Amino acid sequence: MSILAPELDGKRQDLLIEAVPGASRMAALADSNVTTIRQLQALQEAVRSRGIELLAFTIARPEEIAAAINDAKTAGAAAFNVLASPLLYGNRQAIIERAAALHLPAMYQWPETAEEGGLMGYGPRITQMFRQVARLAVKVLRGSKTGDLPVEQPTKFELVINLQTAKVIGHEVPAGLVLRADKVIE
Repeated sequence: MSILAPELDGKRQDLLIEAVPGASRMAALADSNVTTIRQLQALQEAVRSRGIELLAFTIARPEEIAAAINDAKTAGAAAFNVLASPLLYGNRQAIIERAAALHLPAMYQWPETAEEGGLMGYGPRITQMFRQVARLAVKVLRGSKTGDLPVEQPTKFELVINLQTAKVIGHEVPAGLVLRADKVIE
């Protein structure tokens, strides 16, 4: 099973740039246990080509999250992209709350995170991913050899924008982006 997590970090960054037009500096919040330096450099190069500086803030433990977000704000980041990571997903409520307290627009890996109070989420639904994993597990339990099963990836990706959160943090999401969203929380 592949969830295309690192591959979608760039797409999420593009959507965040569109959501915060005119930003000259943004941040990426990354888990040093998962995200490679090469991934961060690729994101920085892509953003630089659009005239934006991307600051990378890496953490390895949950207790480092608040300080990293504070540092991003202090460094002048206008928004931040929460990169794909089990650690960051598991601590999403703390990230959502810190982002709201600092009035920082943020993009998340899963659409459900925007439904839980984050500003925006883009990717496959985590519930869809669990269903696919369960289906594969059933095949294995019924005797299929894991080596005979094809690698599966999601085929549907959703953009969810939470306008309630946008209002709380004092950010106006451009209408064109709102119109393209699969779901808008008002």
